[in-house]
Amino acid sequence: MSDPKPASLADRITQPAPLDGASASFTPVSTKTASASASWADEVASPTGPPKTEEASLADAQVDGQVEPLGGSGLHDATYEVEVKLSDLQGDANSPLYSIQSFEELGINPEILKGIYSMNFKKPSKIQEKALPLLIRDPPTNMIAQSQSGTGKTAAFVITILSRLDYTKPEQPQALCLAPSRELARQIEGVVRSIGQFVNGLTIQAAVPGAVERGAKVKAMVVVGTPGTVMDLIKRRQFDTSQMKILCLDEADNMLDQQGLGDQCLRVKQMIPAVKQILLFSATFPEEVMRYAKQFSPSANSIELKRDELTVRGISQMYMDCPSDDGKYEILANLYGLMTIGSSIIFVKKRETADNISARLIGDGHQVVAVHGAFEGAERDSILEQFRTGQSKVLITTNVLARGIDVSSVSMVINYDIPMKGRSDSEPDAETYLHRIGRTGRFGRVGVSISFVFDRKSYVALQQIATHYGIDLIRLDTDDWDTTEKIVKSVIRSSRAGTNMNNN
Repeated sequence: MSDPKPASLADRITQPAPLDGASASFTPVSTKTASASASWADEVASPTGPPKTEEASLADAQVDGQVEPLGGSGLHDATYEVEVKLSDLQGDANSPLYSIQSFEELGINPEILKGIYSMNFKKPSKIQEKALPLLIRDPPTNMIAQSQSGTGKTAAFVITILSRLDYTKPEQPQALCLAPSRELARQIEGVVRSIGQFVNGLTIQAAVPGAVERGAKVKAMVVVGTPGTVMDLIKRRQFDTSQMKILCLDEADNMLDQQGLGDQCLRVKQMIPAVKQILLFSATFPEEVMRYAKQFSPSANSIELKRDELTVRGISQMYMDCPSDDGKYEILANLYGLMTIGSSIIFVKKRETADNISARLIGDGHQVVAVHGAFEGAERDSILEQFRTGQSKVLITTNVLARGIDVSSVSMVINYDIPMKGRSDSEPDAETYLHRIGRTGRFGRVGVSISFVFDRKSYVALQQIATHYGIDLIRLDTDDWDTTEKIVKSVIRSSRAGTNMNNN
């Protein structure tokens, strides 16, 4: 049966070579193909187990706009395979690798255990099972850990930090955690406060722009900050690093890969030569960054997901073939009703684009907020807090929020612009794509990511990312909004009812 409509962009372009030679399926799916073989709901989301009763579904449901405290929203029981590589110095018969099934097995402070359980962490996630025994044992050893968003990396290094502190020295900095943005630093600070809320004598301080007055001393055991601010505080002798026990970099691949941040992180490390443990955590570690990471954190044990487990499970990854670059806005506006079922993040490349489409959406009567690097720190904090608490349900941003930000109510991520590397946009940025879509589908829930393509370059870039990670992307028809709404709602509603994608 012939289709009277013009062929989609996907049908007009032949498949290019993948990013790394990996083979994968990238099959554009039309509504006609899907309806002939299976329902769209089956194509997109396959909840595990038998249907829930109405009472069970209501009990588990996420309430619209309901978000977790700053500290995080709990962990799912991940089934990912975890690979562990002991460093040459540790990989001998006298240093066996242990694995735990409960937090009690760690033998940590009962006050820390109480904080863990208060955050609804029932049992260790897969990466925590393997990582925590190595992280907290003595003598301290370095670690490089890679695991997808929502698998408990932050809690793993926070538990380690809290287990290393000397609580008789409440004003002496002993642990430093660095993050690439003030938003992520503030979030990590919240996790430390939540897990450590019952620990007597714990002191925590943020070291982000504007948080420490000039001339004031940093007087806290745990310091969470951004590299530039921390470096300045140490240089001005406001930050005493003489008794530093542990240095942790979150989103470490981003921290070490960017020239400015990488230089700052290295200088900070050189300013705390007595540090006993260096931890590098991230959802992705490109090979070239991993080489540098091993120099930054020498003789480190490493823990990582198997390569074929790397993409974010539970996220239905889709794309829409837009008529033009300018035409993307109309498609976005038509999606607004779906974006507010839970909450959504729209990622764009440029600050001007964020400002422009937020102004147009507001002018069209929609409620959205935008945030990017041009905003002052306090304003960024305020906007993100509005989003966390559900006062604002649609957030437009650049890559400043692509990494690490944890808001469990996010049910949709839109790639308004496909992430590309460098100013020349010469090649797709697969790592940033993975971090962006990881803002939804948090902690075992399901979510939706929709990427906009409009020409050969954007389509080929998305196709290469899909091939790189072995993703089967689903095409949403821009000419059939009834079906598009049905597809997206089926995923979001299954997420709100607490169901997960099949991980088999």
